[in-house]
Amino acid sequence: MKKIFLTIATAALFSVSVFAADGGKKIEGATVSYSVQQAFTADFANATNTVWTVTKNCQKADFFIDGVKKTAFYNLSGDFLGTTQTTVYKAIPAKSQKMIADNYKGYTASEVIVYQANEALNNDIEATSYFVDLKSANHEILVRVANSGNVEFFKQVK
Repeated sequence: MKKIFLTIATAALFSVSVFAADGGKKIEGATVSYSVQQAFTADFANATNTVWTVTKNCQKADFFIDGVKKTAFYNLSGDFLGTTQTTVYKAIPAKSQKMIADNYKGYTASEVIVYQANEALNNDIEATSYFVDLKSANHEILVRVANSGNVEFFKQVK
């Protein structure tokens, strides 16, 4: 299950242009499964401007709901995995902001994505995680902030 979370988290990050390096490549000719389309319609009845993408790891829908751009992820079996959306740096816990400032001196937070996991599918992961893109003059990294406030290195971007 941890591997599924990491795969989805990585795919979520690739859905935002700053992270669109190579992991979220669309599979040409692949279509979204009927069951996923039906589940999406039931879960996000007010969604507009929905754009579907099928990758080797998941089926995802980029959409707007109540004026907010979100992405919903489903695995290839059709299970709902969670949603992502961009948010502001101040949304992460103050404890985490201090840890980032102390441990990543010289880095500036640029983009923050909040991932809301489907706990019904996997209750071993935290329901809410934040992924913070940190940039310095020569490097770009991604850290994961758990809702509990813990900060951990996630990925080297550049």
